Amino acid sequence: MKKCKLLTTAVALALSTGISTAHAEGELNIFNWGDYTSPEMIEKFEKAYDVKVTITDFDSNDTALTKIKAGGHGFDIVVPSANYVPIFVKEGLLLEARPDLMENFKNVDEQWVNVPWDQGRKYTVPWLWGLTGVVVDTSVYDGDINTSSIFLDPPKELIGKVNVAPEKNDVMYAAIRYMGGEWCTTDKEVLKKVRDKLVEAKEKWIAMDYGTIEKFASRDYAAAYYWNGAAMRAREKNVDVRLGYPKEGFPFFMDSVGIIKDAKNVENAKLFMNFIMDPENAAMISEFAKYSNGIKGSEKFMSEELRNAPELSVPDEYKAAGGFLDSCSPETSNLYTRIWTDINK
Repeated sequence: MKKCKLLTTAVALALSTGISTAHAEGELNIFNWGDYTSPEMIEKFEKAYDVKVTITDFDSNDTALTKIKAGGHGFDIVVPSANYVPIFVKEGLLLEARPDLMENFKNVDEQWVNVPWDQGRKYTVPWLWGLTGVVVDTSVYDGDINTSSIFLDPPKELIGKVNVAPEKNDVMYAAIRYMGGEWCTTDKEVLKKVRDKLVEAKEKWIAMDYGTIEKFASRDYAAAYYWNGAAMRAREKNVDVRLGYPKEGFPFFMDSVGIIKDAKNVENAKLFMNFIMDPENAAMISEFAKYSNGIKGSEKFMSEELRNAPELSVPDEYKAAGGFLDSCSPETSNLYTRIWTDINK
């Protein structure tokens, strides 16, 4: 009877978390940021569970949110940033998948468990985290790079050579802090200064584009406001590239994996959630994209180059300047959207 009871309990737990030791078979459709998913990790998952994975790219949180809200998308998993997870949840777009009950949840680093955007992790699990800073080709400009003036008040060497990631919240965060405000401010005087500064600065940029890494390799770009993992990948192609940490303020981010409420392959999606909380598999994700993950013990599976990468370790003197890109109120977000619309005219 004791063995039967234990077996029944184990089956019940497997059913409640959606985790099965058997091959799942079938499909899994992932909606993720472009060039952000390790092919090696996906191949390992496909072989482990006999599941065919299809990855579709998106280029911004707003793009992903709009697509999922419209329905008929066919995706099972989406990877939004922290400040968008509460929006997905509030809109009823994410399944309460209870990853906190999954076998590998024990590997999630404590600092990424009780997070403001998903307390206790009822909906999502960590994918990757990092920051948005300034990326500079130091063969073109050898001055101070630890400042947002690199893209908001570019020095003459960089005018016409700066690319800015077309991500509203990342750009607004840096601009607000640069103009002396705090994230989620509604101060009209500060926001007017932010709007005017961004409109003025845009005239000195070459682009607002995601295709940054290859442009640094070809030296078409000399500076960018971009993400730290991409900065490392750019440095691998151009030895003069360095990442700067704006002393006026820069945003940290975390992207997390959630299961879409109307997913067709829920059990396979839960298997994937559990799979990426394994340290070795999380290391594959980091090794490919060059960002940190939130899984304990993954470091020992990473290359020495990644473990020691300067882009993944904020210098002590700039740590206080970083802040998490939290969700603002809908009213505040609308104000920022209006400014962003003006910039993109």
